[in-house]
Amino acid sequence: MGLDTDILIAGGGLNGTTLALALASGGFDVTLVDPAPAAARADDAFDGRGYALSILSQRVLAGLGLWEGLKDRAGPILDIKVTDGRAGEGPSPFVLHFDHAEIEEGPMGYMVEDRHLRPAIIDALSDAGVRQLDGRRIVAQEPSESGIAATLDDGARLAAGVLVGCDGRMSGTAARAGIRHMRWDYGQTALVCAVAHERSHKGTAHQFFMPAGPLAILPLAGDRSSIVWTETTDRASEIQALDDAGYLDELRPRFGDFLGEISLAGRRFTYPLGLSFAHHFVAPRVALLGDAAHAVHPIAGQGLNAGLKDVAALAEVLTEARRRGEDVGRLDVLERYERWRRFDAATLALATDTFNRLFSNDNPVLRMVRDLGLGATNALPRLRRSFIREAAGLTGDLPRLAQGRPL
Repeated sequence: MGLDTDILIAGGGLNGTTLALALASGGFDVTLVDPAPAAARADDAFDGRGYALSILSQRVLAGLGLWEGLKDRAGPILDIKVTDGRAGEGPSPFVLHFDHAEIEEGPMGYMVEDRHLRPAIIDALSDAGVRQLDGRRIVAQEPSESGIAATLDDGARLAAGVLVGCDGRMSGTAARAGIRHMRWDYGQTALVCAVAHERSHKGTAHQFFMPAGPLAILPLAGDRSSIVWTETTDRASEIQALDDAGYLDELRPRFGDFLGEISLAGRRFTYPLGLSFAHHFVAPRVALLGDAAHAVHPIAGQGLNAGLKDVAALAEVLTEARRRGEDVGRLDVLERYERWRRFDAATLALATDTFNRLFSNDNPVLRMVRDLGLGATNALPRLRRSFIREAAGLTGDLPRLAQGRPL
């Protein structure tokens, strides 16, 4: 089979575009197929969406040459405070406090707005020579010994050495490859927005666990914070249907007054929450990445970070295989990526699922257990420091990009 491109990527979200950039920097000819039109990514107006990037993710962006242009627009996460309680009653007295001074690497992470991160990656793709097919979708794929043929929705066909599915938790790439997923719905929806507030957040992120689900308050640049507010699906639909004044009336008892008066900034979004985990991350000539392989609850803000760790691992596996003269699409090559990432991803999925089930309820026994657990962890500096390093992505076998080094 004659190849039109070395690597074909399905999905133009943050994981897909970052992978395309990483592989292009490793010398591959890359084609990116994105169902969204290019115009959908061009709007740089503030819409409230932001991402909590771990130190690992910051290093991946640095290794790709992106961080220098982003760092002045990123807000450092200096402290994280975790509490338990009920709306309108305030948090319990048991607080788990993570302080960035407990690790040597500096801030525990950074908040970066979508309107800054996405365009930075897209601009870099053009400079790297990545071929972008916008407003197109892969509808069929046929692997063979020498490559994989993909058919687009306009009838065009492309042959590649590897097809990478970055096409979300309902991945068509996975389904066509016969890869099944373990899935369940949490019956929860995340309400996502941004608020402006009177007082400075001082770089502190808050995670407030309530019976319906957690409320995350994440520090954006300036006196603004990104909100990820979990409610039951039915209640979230009711809240999202309210006007802005009614929405704020629902948010204020949960948010509290520690940052003074709040007002909405940007748009409001909702995202249904569930867990999805692929039985396999690879198949002949196919690899899955990010939500296509493992989609988890946003309770720890690790979804994008896990995806960027996938990016770093897959890019390194394929680049090293090519340097050794191997066929990068062979199953035994792709399985190196699966072995590298599967256990770590499964551990994250189990942890987020366990925490959500433990904290998203009003059971008095569980409430006592988790409050005591927060207090005990806060009293143990070594344990607390290990949690900080784990969340920052500083543990385990890290790919070169995750160390801030080029491929």
